[in-house]
Order: sequence, then structure tokens, then C-alpha cells
Amino acid sequence: MIIKNGRIIENNKLINADILIKDNKIVDIKENILEKDEEVYDVKGALVMPGGVDVHVHFREPGYEYKETIKTGSQAAAKGGFTTVLAMPNLNPVPDSSETLKVEEDIIKRDAVINVYPYVASTMGQKGEIKADIASVKDRVYSISDDGMPVNNLKILRAVMEDALKYDLIVCSHSEDKTKPLGSAESEYSSVKAEIDLAKEIGCRYHFCHLSTKESYDYIREARKEGYTNITCEVSPHHLTLNKGMMLIPDANWKMNPPLREYKDMDATVEALIDGTADMVATDHAPHSEVEKQREYSKCPNGIIGIETSFPIIYTKFVKTGLIGLDRFLDVMVYNPIKVFHLPKRKLEKGYIADICVLDIDNPHVYTRSEILSKSVNSPFIGNEYYGFNILTVCNGKVVYKK
Repeated sequence: MIIKNGRIIENNKLINADILIKDNKIVDIKENILEKDEEVYDVKGALVMPGGVDVHVHFREPGYEYKETIKTGSQAAAKGGFTTVLAMPNLNPVPDSSETLKVEEDIIKRDAVINVYPYVASTMGQKGEIKADIASVKDRVYSISDDGMPVNNLKILRAVMEDALKYDLIVCSHSEDKTKPLGSAESEYSSVKAEIDLAKEIGCRYHFCHLSTKESYDYIREARKEGYTNITCEVSPHHLTLNKGMMLIPDANWKMNPPLREYKDMDATVEALIDGTADMVATDHAPHSEVEKQREYSKCPNGIIGIETSFPIIYTKFVKTGLIGLDRFLDVMVYNPIKVFHLPKRKLEKGYIADICVLDIDNPHVYTRSEILSKSVNSPFIGNEYYGFNILTVCNGKVVYKK
């Protein structure tokens, strides 16, 4: 196939180029490619770049298929321009051993339309009491996490970190000190501080999910200044662009954990993205049924979907405004997640597997409920207008989404 009349990013600039794909790989990138008998996709000046990589999604299967499935989640990811995602382990059964991980792996192999890599849990059943059987799956995963069930027991966390160091895996933390007020800023940053201290001692790769407070970023900066490049973090589109002052009335589609915080914390999150403290953007795509989200606000579950809107939000709010450049856009959406998590390399270069997305950066689009491919519709971004929505996704050399 040929992706014609696109623009690619080179040295922070857009240049015109066609992309020729054969046998699942990129075989040529230049202007005016002419090949007989090739399927042609004329993208009319859209931005062609490597497919997005999201290290933090919830696809809910096995166990919670009424919220999302591997199939619907991966289709939504493809629509959003993502060709690789890492799926969190809050499932039933929890992937905490070779046997339970295989349940999820079999579904991925059968139904996923993009690359989906599972997490192994940190502890058995995500209960925080007994370390998971990480050794039995060390060659089948890239990452370890108990996700929304923080491991506050530092003795157990130490053992998990030691396994991560031994097997070259990365530990991902939803940092929350359960001895502090629920959802408070202090519960996040006090846990971040304690976990950084332990990660420094052990020396494993340690990654903080969806940070949301100024103090957390300051602790990350301090560690970096001391040379601890193994300590990394992500920011979410919602913490970058929303704060609790914007929610005029309780709205379940604005409820997540960590919660939306003060303006100063949103501003600190933006600063972290701009100055490089945040290594990457991750969506924390968390689908829930409408019945669940229609409960009383205090009783409805945390979480919003985000994988279909991540690219347009980051492009519109940060690239189009000049807050970050095109190269930084590539880094936080594609290359840094690959580098930090030691994932299979993907580049928009000859010889690489064709994992590609195509973003319409010239024409604004209003995100509507009816277009959502996720099984759930719990998004605070419905009705908003953005540039940079994805129009074509190629994964492993095959078209998996076309607008």
C-alpha cells in the first residue's frame, strides 16, 4: 500500500512524503512514490507518524466485559491512532501467574486489532499481601503493577522491585498512601517520596502513573538531578487540561483517581510535560458502564475513557499552541514509552514494521458520543472541538482503522 500526500516530522518540521508499505514493513519514504498495483490512501496533507504507544489502559477483559473487551478497547485505540498499548491487570482472574496470564493472552491473540501487552500484577490477586509469581511470566511481559491497588507494604514492594531488577522489567505505581485522606494531594506525593527512596536503593526501573501534584513532580526532578534516570513518570490528558474548578456541578464523567485537582496542580502538570519531567502521556483509559456512572456521584466508580481523544487533545492544546514542538510530541506519544518500557522499536523509517497513524491537523472536529468505539462513553471531552483526530491507522502493515 501507499500512503500518499502526507507530511512527516523531520527535525521538528513537517515535510511532504509518501510511504510505501510491503510485506508489513516500510520500504520507502519520499515524495511522489509511483508503484503499480498498490492500494493508495491519499491523506491530503495530514500528519503521518508512528502509531501511538499508551502504557496505561484498562480493557477490562477477562472479568468485566460489560465495561470493555480486548476487541472493543483495541478498536477504540486504533481509532485514536494507537498501535501499541499496555493493559492493566485489574481483571478476573488477575494475571498474577503463568496460568492466569494465559487467560488474558489467549483473548488478546484472538481479538486484538493492535499490539496489546499485558501487565503482570505485583501481588497475588492484587491484594497487596503476597508477591505475584513474576518469575513464571518474566519473558511474556514488560511491566508489573497492581494499578489502582497501591502496594503500601514496602517490604512486599521491595521484593517486587528486586524481581523487576533481576528480570529487566519495569514497576508501575499508582502512588497513594492509604493512611492519608482519600484522594488527597498528600496521599499521592507522600507515597511518591517513599517509593522514590526505595527505587533509588534497589536500582530497578520505576515508573509513576498519572501524577497530578506539584510536589510529586518536584520529587521526580530531585531524583533526576541526582542521576536516577531509572525513575520515570507519565501525565494524563485530563490532568493536563482539566481541574476541579471547571466542574461546576458533580459530574461522574469528570470523576477519576487521582481526582482533578487545583489549578496550580494542573499548571504544574503542564510544566512537567513542557520541561521534560514527564516522560510520556498515558490515558488511563478506564471505561465504565452508564449504569455505574449514573449512580450518586459519591458512589460511582472512578475513571474516564480517553484513548480516542488523547492525540487531538495533546496536539491542539500543546503542539498547535506552540507549548511543545513536533519532536517532543513524537517523544511523549511514541518514542519515550518505547524507550522507558523496553518495548519493540517502531519508527517511521525504512525497514521498520509499519505501525502508523495519520492525524488530520488542519481541520477541527467536534468529538461526539455517537462516534465512540469504546464500549463505554464516560468521557468529559464529548462536545469539545480539537484538531489532530486520527483518520487512518496501520498496525503490523495492515489497515486497522479508516475514517
